[in-house]
Amino acid sequence: MSSEQKHHEELVSGFYNQLKEVFDSSEQAIYLYLDDTHKICNRKFATLLGFRSAEEWANVKNPLEASIDESSQATVVSAYQDAMEKLVASNIQVKLKKKDGSTLNASVIMVPVAFQGHLFALHFISPAK
Repeated sequence: MSSEQKHHEELVSGFYNQLKEVFDSSEQAIYLYLDDTHKICNRKFATLLGFRSAEEWANVKNPLEASIDESSQATVVSAYQDAMEKLVASNIQVKLKKKDGSTLNASVIMVPVAFQGHLFALHFISPAK
């Protein structure tokens, strides 16, 4: 493992530990994204998508393709670019893709957050009613 990868793992772990109460207690599904390899979610998000655990979802190699229906991928990418480049939050409607291939309509609030000099995208997800 490269020193950069180890540093990114430490960043995700450190940020998660600071937000642990929010991740554990929120009524919303949440995930924190640094890059495709360095991400973490709460149990609610993993369960929402049909994964057995947050760790199982975190091991997904391409979270965009694995978790977002193709029809919503451009919307998510655009919101992510706005978060990272313009430092603006978004509230978007997306179609999530579950582990079994079925889909679920959801509202996603994506917020840019900084931790130790690195930008992350923090996502709060609510199933559509």
